[in-house]
Amino acid sequence: MAKVPAYAAVSAKAPLAPYEAERREPKEHDVVIDVLFCGVCHSDIHQARDEWGGGLFPMVPGHEVIGRVARTGAEVKKLKPGDMAGVGCMVDSCRECGPCSESLEQFCEKGCAWTYNSTEMDRKTPTFGGYSTQIVADERFVLKVPENLDPAGAAPLLCAGITTYSPLRQFNCKKGDRVGVVGLGGLGHMAVKLASSMGAEVTMLSTSRGKEADAKRLGAAKFALTSDEATFEKLAGYFNIIIDTVSAPHDYNKYLGLLKVKGTMVVVGVPPEAVPLHAHSLIGGNRRLSGSLIGGIKETQEMLDYCSKHNIVSDVEVIPIQKINEAYERVVKGDVRYRFVIDIASLRG
Repeated sequence: MAKVPAYAAVSAKAPLAPYEAERREPKEHDVVIDVLFCGVCHSDIHQARDEWGGGLFPMVPGHEVIGRVARTGAEVKKLKPGDMAGVGCMVDSCRECGPCSESLEQFCEKGCAWTYNSTEMDRKTPTFGGYSTQIVADERFVLKVPENLDPAGAAPLLCAGITTYSPLRQFNCKKGDRVGVVGLGGLGHMAVKLASSMGAEVTMLSTSRGKEADAKRLGAAKFALTSDEATFEKLAGYFNIIIDTVSAPHDYNKYLGLLKVKGTMVVVGVPPEAVPLHAHSLIGGNRRLSGSLIGGIKETQEMLDYCSKHNIVSDVEVIPIQKINEAYERVVKGDVRYRFVIDIASLRG
């Protein structure tokens, strides 16, 4: 085991602070990555503060990890030292169950090994995330990051990017479709970029008129203010797909009414409480309400390659690790456009 500089929450109430994280010596299929950048996901905050329960402390957050391969195990084939590489939300799975065999490792029947606040598949060894100078993972769970992508902007693609790319692909977003995006934050801004790059007419559905200029800069053709009830009458039956990124309480039924016949609304945000749903909102128009959780490793690599081809990265504010606690407070207040990314050079001194 090697100890590397990191930042960790030692308990649910503690601010993040310097810590030494243990990394294993590389096995034959392992890749050692010197971390360059790590995105800050809102889920990092929920977990570091144990707001979802079951937190494992000390906790080193971070599952949007970009860096250079430092060395590899003897059997590694797809990466070599010097390559740009990434680690997303998972670092392992059983590799044998039905979902794993379908490249849906996030739904591993034995429970995948999350990048942090989890354990390796031995169910004993804790996993530590990307708020550190180095990470070690099996090559099957390491992504090849195209060199033309800015590494800081590419980091959030490993969570926010795949979270929005996957449902657009699942429901066949294509040229001429009308796509509504609910909420313009870390997820929403990626949904706008991706859907518009696929040829869809994108409408930003937001409670804030202040987001209109940014939405159009990101690729939205239209903007609709959802705090105005007239919006739901004007746009009734308009969309093929709606990507709902909002984690605050809101009425799903109203948004379902904006779908065309056989349209689909995909939930990727997580409101804190159950949302009432009327059957008629679905039955009236053969509409679908679906959910989507990140994507498997194969699809995540597909997403990175797609973003490389279309030159898509996240809009980011790069910070030193020493400002992480301030960044957490700003994320909670919605004061970031649209993703904080940690420059891990600040951790090396």
